[in-house]
Amino acid sequence: MKNSFLPVIGAATLALTLAACGSDDSGSDSGGEAAGADLDLVTEGTLTVCSDVPYPPFEDFDESSETGFTGFDVDIVSAVAEGLGLELEIKDSSFDGLQSGLALNSGDCDLAASAMTITEDRQENLAFSDGYYDSQQSLLVPADSDIAGIEDLAGRTVGVQQGTTGEAYTNENAPEATITAFPSDAEMYQALQAGQVEALLQDLPVNVEHARDGDYEIVEEYSTDETYGLAMQLDNTALVEAVNEQLTELRDSGEYDEIYDTYFSAED
Repeated sequence: MKNSFLPVIGAATLALTLAACGSDDSGSDSGGEAAGADLDLVTEGTLTVCSDVPYPPFEDFDESSETGFTGFDVDIVSAVAEGLGLELEIKDSSFDGLQSGLALNSGDCDLAASAMTITEDRQENLAFSDGYYDSQQSLLVPADSDIAGIEDLAGRTVGVQQGTTGEAYTNENAPEATITAFPSDAEMYQALQAGQVEALLQDLPVNVEHARDGDYEIVEEYSTDETYGLAMQLDNTALVEAVNEQLTELRDSGEYDEIYDTYFSAED
């Protein structure tokens, strides 16, 4: 998955980016207070980010860090906030509220960073940044399981996360399985450990984390052309433009590759 950062961005996202770049009112000057003043932020001078935690390696709790969180998404939005001259505040939120647009549209946060795939359905309620990570789905089972692939899930119990593309993929490709949707990865993994489900189908990097101790293994990976984006309110085009400019600077400077290698080099 190395160097997979150059995704094919959906037409709607690309159109939004081009429209923003053509604006005379940049609003994304990374010169500190001037930039933040034009971005219609929940709190002046602060980029407030909502994320569904834990979901390692993308987001996790870390009391030793300045924000109280760690992970790939956390490092990305930390760099974006720094580039905009803004403080960063991260809030733990339910993924369902993030992907539906409720958290953003109710003013809880300015931006959602939660390993969220850009989809046409979500674009009806949310504006997305350019894609910043290409992902795959995967099937995790106990190391001694006789489940060898998705075709073996008929009549078996499989855990998914509510509201995710993993849930949609499972419903479409394993309709004869007994599918249980959980609010978060933490609850899914606990259910697998307790024997309440026999497999987990979700994003590959998260299942990689669960497989590290040797008790569980990934038996299949699924290419689904998924690209993660940072989500914002539909009408906050100034913030979308500013975030996209910061993502471009991260790519051009090489800082994105450094962040990527910190979390994913072992997968390559």
